[in-house]
Amino acid sequence: MDGEPVTAEPARRVGRSVFTQAWEPTVFLHWPVDPDAAARLMPKGCRPDTFEGLTYVGLIPLVIRRVRTLGTPPVPYLSTFTELNVRLYSVDAAGRRGIVFLSLEAERLVPVLVAQATYGLPYKWAKMSYENCGDEHTWHSVRRWPGPHQAHAHVRVSVGAPMVQPDPLAMFLTARWALHTTLPGGRSARAATEHAVWGLHEATVDELDETVIEAGGLPAPVGEPHVMFSPGVTARIGPPERLERH
Repeated sequence: MDGEPVTAEPARRVGRSVFTQAWEPTVFLHWPVDPDAAARLMPKGCRPDTFEGLTYVGLIPLVIRRVRTLGTPPVPYLSTFTELNVRLYSVDAAGRRGIVFLSLEAERLVPVLVAQATYGLPYKWAKMSYENCGDEHTWHSVRRWPGPHQAHAHVRVSVGAPMVQPDPLAMFLTARWALHTTLPGGRSARAATEHAVWGLHEATVDELDETVIEAGGLPAPVGEPHVMFSPGVTARIGPPERLERH
């Protein structure tokens, strides 16, 4: 079936959340990619979601703050860390749109191990840094474990004016209310997410050097990316639920 409508607010609410975390700030860099190349990286029961015949790969640097697990208070040191993910856009057999992560670099080892074991997410332990000076935001990441070792990304952007009315492509890339994943053992699953409407800004890339997209199984991107910035949102993430076979 076709995908559900793209909506600025969650299509359905998360019941009891497993994780609550703030994504502050977040940068969205995107390039078009051939849907056939993305299809082989999808969990079983999912296919690439497309916009005007193309799907997209995203490089998303951010800072995770105030992580809470099952309502417990944030744990010092472990509840704030830098992250950078590579993601694709998916739709399952029920038409529910989502995200598929090819990799998620994080500078804290414990969250890496927990996310791998519980959600089957391809987290990687990396040496990372984040700096903010006025309108400039800079992320740097070098992968430690697991490989390929030395996969890296360096991103520096300058933030511009707010987007008063995000265009349909911006909505397609950011209004995502689930992740699709392959659980340990091989079953496909979906985990719902819920957060406020993204406050998006225009942005420009000042520096960009990365090898994590190619390390995730796609060709290195070509051309200038589509760029957006957000000061962030606080998200609730539900438990992984196995996809029904259709």
